[in-house]
Amino acid sequence: MATPSRLSRRSFLFSAAAATLACSAPNISRTNPNDIRIEGVDIEEEFYLYRTPIKFGGTEVDRVTLLNVRVRVRNRAGQTAEGFGSMPLGNVWSFPSRVMKYEETLAAMQGLSQRLQKITAAYTDYGHPVEINHHLEPAWIAAADEVSQQMKLAEPIPKLCTLTTASPFDAALNDAYGKLHNRNIYHCYTREFLAEDLGRYLGPEYKGLYLDAFVNSEPQPRMPLYHLVGAVDSITAKDVARPLNDGLPQTLPEWIDYNGLTHIKIKLNGEDLNWDRDRVLSVERTAAEAMKKRGTSEWFYSLDFNEKCPNVDYLLDMLRQVKQRAPQGFERIQYIEQPTRRDLKADRANVMHEAAKLRPVVIDESLVDLESLMLAREMGYSGAALKACKGQAQALLMAAAAQKHKMFLCVQDLTCPGASLIHSAGLAAHVPGVAAIEANARQYVPAANAGWEKTHPGIFIIKDGYMQTGELTGVGLSAKPA
Repeated sequence: MATPSRLSRRSFLFSAAAATLACSAPNISRTNPNDIRIEGVDIEEEFYLYRTPIKFGGTEVDRVTLLNVRVRVRNRAGQTAEGFGSMPLGNVWSFPSRVMKYEETLAAMQGLSQRLQKITAAYTDYGHPVEINHHLEPAWIAAADEVSQQMKLAEPIPKLCTLTTASPFDAALNDAYGKLHNRNIYHCYTREFLAEDLGRYLGPEYKGLYLDAFVNSEPQPRMPLYHLVGAVDSITAKDVARPLNDGLPQTLPEWIDYNGLTHIKIKLNGEDLNWDRDRVLSVERTAAEAMKKRGTSEWFYSLDFNEKCPNVDYLLDMLRQVKQRAPQGFERIQYIEQPTRRDLKADRANVMHEAAKLRPVVIDESLVDLESLMLAREMGYSGAALKACKGQAQALLMAAAAQKHKMFLCVQDLTCPGASLIHSAGLAAHVPGVAAIEANARQYVPAANAGWEKTHPGIFIIKDGYMQTGELTGVGLSAKPA
């Protein structure tokens, strides 16, 4: 592949791929000796089959393609470093379509990743990773429109899909920045490194506020693990249609014993209220029995409908029925992920004010920028789900905005294995208020974690229900390749 020509900020802003930046990019008032510039970008893919399928919004997924990115950077003194980022190309989640096949939406993300490689490599102005991401994101979004047209896609690539595809580029850039400065990246969001306040990235309301006030430089020592009970997963032994006999658990009681679980995420369908209610009740009965045997007195649930609830009344009715039949089970519900469809502007009637009085209701799939966060808040959502697959810079900025407005925060998974899990866990461990870490690659694609147990045992080997996030203090994003 030919090396793209190098662009200054001026020429980059007015290139075809980044024309949208011309009217929005602020001028740099002064240089920072800590700034870096991009010297090169390489991408590669890994492919894995799941040991058992997972269901997203009515679609079963049994495989994953990881996009791995390496970014080389240089500072003003000529020192260089290379960073690594990785993320699943979660096309079923980020690019759901009723008219396009799995292979088509995946191919769109793969085509977009090649375009993003060229755009990212062509951007050579100096800056902090948050600043560089701020300039690149509009160009990445413009590239998605171009790819959609060139590939003659039946539906255009959504912004969420673009963010997911771009996220390993942003992760690699942050990783490289930390490595060049020989620091953990979470030590590099202070004013020494990122001098501009949040007003530059989030608007006048945030003027005078700085990112380091909303991000901890040190990780929490340990955090509970959220285990997933998928909509097609076996809860008890009688549900097991095909024993895998691969040495890993298949039922909820087995997983509870295997990992010492205290946090359980329940995937629901949102299309059959009785099924959803009974699914929660079945998990509660099974978990209560297993926890009693272990002597565990406190545990929690989160509920995830993947936007499939037809309306908020469905959610309210289901919660009331759960509370009537299993009051203790209802009390264990910690939060609810986005229950109705992701297009909030087209779904303004489904406000969450009443539901949020019962439990925090978090925006997830809809959260792609500050505008969507503020709209969700206006519609009654009381929390936000941060995800590493939307980009390190965006996740931290949304965390800051959500904290300013006193919203509930959680960090959600995209079945992230290997380096992508370390990236996600690091985000959860450094954002104040996040209570637990979701991590389900160990359930569905453990092959992609092979070797990482040796370099990061506290993240990949779970025995007491907790991740030992205190070990995430290495340089960059702390991911030592397996």
